[in-house]
Amino acid sequence: QKLCVELMAGCNCTPVTAFRLTGLTDDPGAQAALFLLFLLIYIVTILANLGMLALIAASPRLHTPMYYFLGNLAFVDLCSSTVITPKLLADFLSEKKLVTYAGCVAQVFIFDILGVTECFLLAMMAYDRYMAICHPLLYSVTMSPKCCFQLVTCSYLLGLTNGVGQTIGMLRLSFCSSRVIDHFFCDISPLISLSTSDTTLNQIMLRTLASLFGVSSGLVVLLSYIAIISTILSIRSAKGKCKAFSTCASHLAVVSIFYGTAIFMYLKASSRDDKRAAVLYTVVTPMLNPLIYSLRNQEVKEALRRLTKMRRS
Repeated sequence: QKLCVELMAGCNCTPVTAFRLTGLTDDPGAQAALFLLFLLIYIVTILANLGMLALIAASPRLHTPMYYFLGNLAFVDLCSSTVITPKLLADFLSEKKLVTYAGCVAQVFIFDILGVTECFLLAMMAYDRYMAICHPLLYSVTMSPKCCFQLVTCSYLLGLTNGVGQTIGMLRLSFCSSRVIDHFFCDISPLISLSTSDTTLNQIMLRTLASLFGVSSGLVVLLSYIAIISTILSIRSAKGKCKAFSTCASHLAVVSIFYGTAIFMYLKASSRDDKRAAVLYTVVTPMLNPLIYSLRNQEVKEALRRLTKMRRS
């Protein structure tokens, strides 16, 4: 009997052509203020990440494994912000806040690729700091250009695996009763909640991939920093401890923001909390990452000074 009902519902279900997003707020005054705020954040994000990429490319001193990973992180942040923020800005100026079905699929696909790729890039950066601090004599051999390229390629491939898996799962979902997504962008979780078809497989796939990729990358970061902190504490001189800690302070700050947001997502109490957390990791974090590395990293500051002097001369 249940099968018959599902078949009847499937026959009466009109193919989805577009969804409507609820956005962050319905208040016109708040929308105007948020538009200006997020526009400023997006401009800073674009300039900061492009500046970081240009600085790394133009400065031979920054042609090291750490900055190779950082350059890829800046590229991922640039792309992930561009996937979300322009549409969010347009919706602040629109009443309907519509997104086509194809556009929603594309947003899910690209965002899920970039999210997992960033997880593993941060894990690779933690491993890089582990080798630099705990095994400095083996660093140049272990973190060779070929090894760095393979690690980065692996990060993108794992992200692609996640994107393909989540997108295939979305394509099998039916949307009949409601087409209003309670979010400001197309995310896989609210789409699963909105679907009228059986979402058991989608829920399993979402939890499996999130656990597999999130836990594995998080473990690499955690174990790397346990070893790093243990090595730093064993250094006798205070100057040596400060120097060792300064080499990973920027990355530790970025990791804390990224995984702090992820933990908040698991502890969220409502859809409003979900949206706030999503604003942090889709809009704010891509802006903060290059700023943290440029403001806290002496090598980046020195490279910028040298480049500025060369242009003046």
